[in-house]
Amino acid sequence: MYWWRRFDRTETASDFARLREAGFDCVRVFLLWEDFQPEPDVVSQQALRRLVDVAHLAAAGDLSLVVTLFTGHMSGVNWLPQWALESQEESNRFRIVSGGRVLRLKPKNWYTDNGVLQAQALLAREVARTLAGHSAVWAYDLGNENSNCVIPPTREAAIEWLETISRAIRVVDSSHPITIGLHMEDLEEDRRLGPAEAARVCDFLCMHGYPIYARWARSETDELVLPFLGLVTRWLGGKEVLFEEFGAPTAPQAQSTRTLSSSGGIPLITDDAAAQYTDRSLSVLRRAGMTGAMLWCFGDYDEDLWGEPPLDEALHERFFGLWRTDHSAKPAAEVIREFTGETAAKCNDDLAWIDVPAEDFYLNPRETLGHLYQRFLSSGRY
Repeated sequence: MYWWRRFDRTETASDFARLREAGFDCVRVFLLWEDFQPEPDVVSQQALRRLVDVAHLAAAGDLSLVVTLFTGHMSGVNWLPQWALESQEESNRFRIVSGGRVLRLKPKNWYTDNGVLQAQALLAREVARTLAGHSAVWAYDLGNENSNCVIPPTREAAIEWLETISRAIRVVDSSHPITIGLHMEDLEEDRRLGPAEAARVCDFLCMHGYPIYARWARSETDELVLPFLGLVTRWLGGKEVLFEEFGAPTAPQAQSTRTLSSSGGIPLITDDAAAQYTDRSLSVLRRAGMTGAMLWCFGDYDEDLWGEPPLDEALHERFFGLWRTDHSAKPAAEVIREFTGETAAKCNDDLAWIDVPAEDFYLNPRETLGHLYQRFLSSGRY
């Protein structure tokens, strides 16, 4: 989250080389909103130059980029510029960090606040103009789990926002696809920007899923949660799905012989268990016809950052990495190397386990999702 203001070109090149050598071909980067747009009518030229550096380094390292805008929500904290906040104090589900401080303010709803919407369109346009035609860019992502920041008041408002931002990108760069980072809670609740709304604008859909956060999962390493979420997303949206986030936090090596518990009861599993989970997950995601999968995330966080949000409270967020802070690879990284060369399977169109009409899904989504998961498991297809 502090990457752009502490940017180190040499370190980035080294990290990219490590990723490519391990078998990765794509990296998702997050444009921390206040770093790229300190004022609603100002896009940071320094941040844009650093983004170009990242794109050049990715191209040199034979990697492509998913460029995520308006971040926004990240690892249990909402990172927002102060100009995008309401003056009234409010206690939020997620802490808000702005200008390096935790603030008890309310985010302006960018689906209804025209000033914020126009500012977002400006940032999207300038980022796309800067990256237009760059060989390293694979896709633009219109946000990371946006519904954890604000929820549109209506589906129509969500679609209007999607159309405005995508139009701002496509007017200067029509060569790269657009998507948005939907997550499991967009299926568990009706947040009015789900797969069907996203599919109106996006070239492909995305889903994020973690069994550690799913009360209906069989265990914290239940790999079948992932293809299930992906298939439901494709069923509701009617477009191909990239499984854009999955992963598991691991216990530090000194404690890796047993399962630990982080704050909030989030389990930390052993390195070997995480590697096995990664292997199983990639296999079933491929069999389900997902176009690809991305792991959360590159590296553990250095201990010097543990006092900063979100790591001061969300202990498990410290240890999601495939690499430790000493740059040694965890066993899951070797799984990626062995999986290199696998191609996406044909979409699995056998959805006989779905016994509800798509138009009824959001009448009672949490219960419906749990019901469908039991039917998915009983189908025995995975």
